[in-house]
Amino acid sequence: MPSYTAPTRDLQFVLQDVLGVAEADIPGYADLDAQMTAAILEEAGKLAVEILAPLNAVGDVEGCTLENGVVRTPSGFRDAYQTMRQGGWMGLDADPEYGGQGMPYILNAAVGEMFISSNMAFNMYQGLTHGAYSAIHTHGSDGQKATYLPKMIDGEWSGTMNLTEPQCGTDLGLIRTRAEPQDGGSYRITGQKIWISAGEHDLSENIIHLVLARIPGGPDGVKGISLFIVPKFMVNGDGSLGDRNAVTCGGLESKMGIHGNATCVMHYDGATGFLIGEAHKGLRAMFTMMNEARIGVGLQGYSQGVVAYQNAAAFAKDRLQGRDVTGAKNPDGPADPIIVHPDVRRNLMHQKSFIEAARAFALWGAMLIDRSRRTGDADAEALVSLLTPVIKGFLTDKGFETTVLAQQTLGGSGFVRESGLEQFVRDARITMIYEGTNGVQALDLVGRKLGQDGGKAIRAFFELVKDFIKANDGDETLKRDFLDPLKAASKDLQAAAMYFVQAGMKNPQNALAGSYDFLHLFGHVCLGLMWARMAKVAQAGLAGGNGDAAFFKGKLATGRYYMARQLPMTATHLARIQSGAEPVMALEAEAF
Repeated sequence: MPSYTAPTRDLQFVLQDVLGVAEADIPGYADLDAQMTAAILEEAGKLAVEILAPLNAVGDVEGCTLENGVVRTPSGFRDAYQTMRQGGWMGLDADPEYGGQGMPYILNAAVGEMFISSNMAFNMYQGLTHGAYSAIHTHGSDGQKATYLPKMIDGEWSGTMNLTEPQCGTDLGLIRTRAEPQDGGSYRITGQKIWISAGEHDLSENIIHLVLARIPGGPDGVKGISLFIVPKFMVNGDGSLGDRNAVTCGGLESKMGIHGNATCVMHYDGATGFLIGEAHKGLRAMFTMMNEARIGVGLQGYSQGVVAYQNAAAFAKDRLQGRDVTGAKNPDGPADPIIVHPDVRRNLMHQKSFIEAARAFALWGAMLIDRSRRTGDADAEALVSLLTPVIKGFLTDKGFETTVLAQQTLGGSGFVRESGLEQFVRDARITMIYEGTNGVQALDLVGRKLGQDGGKAIRAFFELVKDFIKANDGDETLKRDFLDPLKAASKDLQAAAMYFVQAGMKNPQNALAGSYDFLHLFGHVCLGLMWARMAKVAQAGLAGGNGDAAFFKGKLATGRYYMARQLPMTATHLARIQSGAEPVMALEAEAF
């Protein structure tokens, strides 16, 4: 069976040493001193290791079952859910006015990594509730907030988002679910939604569905979509539960992975719903939830890589096969551990160098969200908006790749269920698909985000990289190993963006055909920047002689691997982009 170790030291390194959260000029960050974040991370790590991780395989094997309209979650999930509630983990960064702890989002993200690594399917129940909470908190009326948020923050009630229908996924303009106005201000919701994560389950007393639907007479396309609160049980004036609403689970999807989370077909048969915000402005409200979900999915992608890597590294140290070509390293045994072999070491370094930079990138993104929300910084909001498709798309593509590489490290043992590696692969695969496929993320990045406000955000990113390089180019070791490779990669990204400006004007397909490569190129530059920042801190730590030399030496060696072996992929992505649309579109549709 697989194991999991909470990476609290690595998380502390990013939070305190790299991002300097305690010194940041963001309201609430002054409370995030090293002692406070260490205490929270240790407690969350203990919960992840002792409670959630042992249930991961249980959830995968048992899955969820539908009995007379009720979904039963796997053995142990209900007790674990109550443990999470009692610890207040579901309201870690929620508004204190409604019972939350009010901590910064970055801390929720750091804790979230451990919960996801230990049991991704279980964590989805509370993750979806958090997204629904955010949408209601941002767009709901005072009455709606007072009615729903306290019990969602507590975990007594949970939440979902209902977008997809059989005839539409990404193209939400094709939604058919109807919302007919009723006396008293409510609406009658009728339609079917599919692939609804946590749509029905036995963990909470009520489920608050957020449902996209059309009010008759509204505009066509996405401009005519509204967002509604549709509770599983109606809520009485005193907050108690009333009658069952006309919303039911019609079936469970049989899936490749995340078996412990119920993915439901939902039927709305004239259910009572309540409009959130303005009529026909539902997409704006839903995207509050969607954007948060995309950051969360990026976390899922690399977090599955974290636990997969841990098990691959442990296996490589124990598994005896062959001899080191430079001489036996285990002379008293029949063979050497496979970690001595360069190709196995390459495989592990590929995994390790990705997940450590991905962690820094995701937490930096969470810090930008805090800066935007807590200070109203429009530049931070624009930058994180630009980076969101990269966080979602790149970290899930590479996170899945990492789980496959980890599985490969185990050889045949990785292919059998007993090792647990194949579950990480299956669970990670969905992250590239839901909350907007990664192809759609790339199109959003190039087709919409890149040119927003005249390209202000991407220019700000280039300046950020340039300023970091300029501020540190007096350090010859850092310059050679980290800054020069980062500068070259950043120039590739700038060249790609310029190609889109020039060639895209002549033929938009040139930009769209290169969008996926641009997302990956951008992702590599972001991780290169993270490694340069981490290397600067690690070098200073070594020079300071603070007794953690092995940790800092490991960071520098891992970072050098990324800069030498992974970052040069930016040149390949640039070459693909500059080949234009012709190679992609050369065949007629009939030829496929």
